[in-house]
Amino acid sequence: MRAAEKVIISTAVTGSVNVPSQSEYLPRDADQIVRSALEAVEAGSAIIHLHARHPDGRPAWEAEVYEQIVPRILEKTDVVINITTGGSSAMTMPERLAGALRFAPELASLNMGSMNFVYSGIADKVTDWKYDWEEQYVRNTYSHPFINSFDRIEYTLRELGEGLGTRFEFECYDIGHLYTLAYFVQRGLIRPPFLIQGVFGILGGIGADHENLTHMVAIADKLFGDDYYFSAFAAGRAQMQFGTHSAWLGGNVRVGLEDSLWIGKGELATSNAQQVRKIRAVVEDLGKTVATPADARRMLALKGVDQVTL
Repeated sequence: MRAAEKVIISTAVTGSVNVPSQSEYLPRDADQIVRSALEAVEAGSAIIHLHARHPDGRPAWEAEVYEQIVPRILEKTDVVINITTGGSSAMTMPERLAGALRFAPELASLNMGSMNFVYSGIADKVTDWKYDWEEQYVRNTYSHPFINSFDRIEYTLRELGEGLGTRFEFECYDIGHLYTLAYFVQRGLIRPPFLIQGVFGILGGIGADHENLTHMVAIADKLFGDDYYFSAFAAGRAQMQFGTHSAWLGGNVRVGLEDSLWIGKGELATSNAQQVRKIRAVVEDLGKTVATPADARRMLALKGVDQVTL
């Protein structure tokens, strides 16, 4: 791992997993997503990881929806925008890429393997649904795998990476995903320094055990040496623990209401910024400095905010 001279805080402000019935604080529409992103930047986030939603909270893929979000963030701040190419397992590949292809962002997320990505358990905990789309949406993940085949990964690397100069947050939900990443590195489609985002605690992926985080870093070191920066998060209650562990190892951190709706045991987070402030305090207590957007660009060799297509 290339040790982070300054710790990058990424914030995933809304995602496509959690649904409005779980928390009134989950950003649902463009206005809420923009406001939440700007608050997270003010709190110390250098990267904003973006999904889009319709006003009723349904995950959105349309470029027109992203157009209500991305320019409004970048007219107020120089934060690094990281647009999803994961979207949701219910989306087609053209839908998943629509937002990133429209804006050619500095960063885009890229899932490194097909998997069961199950969050149907949400339906067992919600008794009062706000919108009629929510229950069936989460239950469908029990029977619909999330497809990230090699041809889809290569297509994304070529279209966004080679074609538009976008670099990637490589989301690895299991150890095998690191070997998939190594395959594309060996083919010359990925160049260092690159960002590996270890994802823990998703049903169908690697569990939120700290031994797994240590093991993932060990295998990544074996495969990539110091060609990569590492970041980690765990879904749900282990979010802050895994951010702390990643920073302690010399890595970076990710928080956000996409990954966890909580700020403490039994206490819903009221904003993304609240989570950023909490992890920032942890990072600084470890004697580390939080990265600015300019620091993140330099570390990750990004093309610059002026190259985003607004």
